[in-house]
Amino acid sequence: MKHIIHKNPKTLFDPTPFDFSHATSASGNGKYVFISGQSGGEDLKHTLSKDFRTQVKFALQNLETVLQEYDLKADDVLKITVLIVDHDQEKLKIWTEEMHKVWTNNEFPASTLIPVPRLALDGMLVEVDAVAFMPL
Repeated sequence: MKHIIHKNPKTLFDPTPFDFSHATSASGNGKYVFISGQSGGEDLKHTLSKDFRTQVKFALQNLETVLQEYDLKADDVLKITVLIVDHDQEKLKIWTEEMHKVWTNNEFPASTLIPVPRLALDGMLVEVDAVAFMPL
């Protein structure tokens, strides 16, 4: 049984090329998992590359690592919030390319991207948090 449903009304633009769905919902017995913002830190010392794409890849890997602790996958994510330092169209292109590598089925979570001047630690270029659904 599919517990997560993605909705993209035909009267709105197709958001899938931009790696999100207009809405997602979860049904059935289960619980929500709220995942704190994951940075592009590469190791236990939270080493941050100066390269935006590298940080995006690691932020998504770190998100998947947390999901795995609950035996979940990216497809179980209902909503993400993405914070990008000094956002521009090139960074959006990179984000989109890397999202498509994780959500290969093109069924993306609902998403909000927020441009920010800086994040919690010097050198952080991206942060992503998520809400996932874990069926029981």
